[in-house]
Amino acid sequence: MALQPADTRPMTRRETEVRRFVRARYGLRGTLALHRHAVGLDLLRAPVNVMLSPLFLLTRLGGPLLRRIGLVRAGNWLVRRKIFLKSDVAQRIKADLDGLIDDLAAKGLAPKAPPAAVTRAVSNYAETRNAVAEITTSLLVLAAGIWLFHRATPGVISLAGPVAHLRAQTQAIENFALGNWAGRMWYGTFPQELSSAEVVMTGIVLAVLASVVTTFAGLVADPIQLWTGIHQRRVLRLLRRLDHTSDVPELGREHVLARLGDLSDAALSLWRSFKS
Repeated sequence: MALQPADTRPMTRRETEVRRFVRARYGLRGTLALHRHAVGLDLLRAPVNVMLSPLFLLTRLGGPLLRRIGLVRAGNWLVRRKIFLKSDVAQRIKADLDGLIDDLAAKGLAPKAPPAAVTRAVSNYAETRNAVAEITTSLLVLAAGIWLFHRATPGVISLAGPVAHLRAQTQAIENFALGNWAGRMWYGTFPQELSSAEVVMTGIVLAVLASVVTTFAGLVADPIQLWTGIHQRRVLRLLRRLDHTSDVPELGREHVLARLGDLSDAALSLWRSFKS
């Protein structure tokens, strides 16, 4: 039987180019090179961007709601607001993705979308990657809570209490007048009481540490998403959206998942506070 020629349809060739791109950018070497840009001002921008994430979600949910009730211009204006501070890593990702689209255009494989639409789509892609980094951090916090305290801690709020209690217990035992052994016996029976200020301060410190982890979470998340094909599917999804040019940014599912983690963290902490 004669060999069939390779499929040279544009979408197949596009998929090949995208596969090559994500392997170069999000493999082990690529993600290490990418995160070199995070060493610097990104460490200061990260906590601010984490705090701005709920506001970003509100703008993306509020825009479609306004359009549904007839306020189309107001809805479009709202969803186009830039909420996050521009990070160096995001700028590098945008530059790389712009380069990919330029290469596709040179080969006749790029979407026929206006430059403004391409710019917005690339920005949305970078913001989506930030949401994935937050999800990765939440999973690491959850794993830490289960490992250290044998309880679910889907976020910093629910982790702050156990960490503050552990710190207070350890410090009280070390300062016990009759020694550590007697201190462990005493405070095992009569646990050290915590003030609200101690829990809040612990939460603030953990939030700062979590933002640093989020900045570098891609070192873990990028290779995993590469091996599972998520990165490739995400880039192809972006290109398909540009094929059917939409002038309004869409809310990625990753942003919703990241905020659901925050809501579950707050709800779990509130339930435990009522229970105790």
